[in-house]
Amino acid sequence: MTTAHGGPDASLPVALRTEALEQLLTERGLIDPAVVNGLIATYETNVGPLNGAKVVARAWTDPEYRRRLLDDGTAAIAELGFSGPQGEHIVVVENTPTTHHVVVCTLCSCYPWPVLGLPPSWYKDPAYRARVVKEPRAVLSEMGLELGDDVRITVHDSTSEVRWLVLPERPAGTGHLTEEQLVPLVTRDAMVGVARVAAP
Repeated sequence: MTTAHGGPDASLPVALRTEALEQLLTERGLIDPAVVNGLIATYETNVGPLNGAKVVARAWTDPEYRRRLLDDGTAAIAELGFSGPQGEHIVVVENTPTTHHVVVCTLCSCYPWPVLGLPPSWYKDPAYRARVVKEPRAVLSEMGLELGDDVRITVHDSTSEVRWLVLPERPAGTGHLTEEQLVPLVTRDAMVGVARVAAP
């Protein structure tokens, strides 16, 4: 897996080269795998998705912000201080009782990093990328989301030019909750469209 110079073989797929590089750096005592795993977990589940959750909670509690978010996602998201690489053009679509949106990147793993962090492994998996376009209802069911036959499903393909964010339905029984109380309810998966937000 390494060349005569001790580095990863450039002819290997990126995932294998990354793994080889990590192993090499670990063996030489230059990185701690636990620290690397902790950083990845933070960006996959905390920092990025927390930003998106704040956007969703604001839209649920502020009708004017919701309107701006659906009209121009990039600008409305930037109002809350979330912008940067992988977030230059974000389009927001809203789930309703009769319409459900789900996001995929069929070419690679284009993803709105400023509001969702790093893409999860399943999002990059070739099976998800191929199947969710052809049989979204079946894929969502396998991921634990059952939708009635009366719900229309729209699949959005993220690209390097346009990244998509789903504004999930606000769960019933949360009308009394504040914006801050709503934030912890919102999950990354709900903002990709493979899950619903559960009531507390």
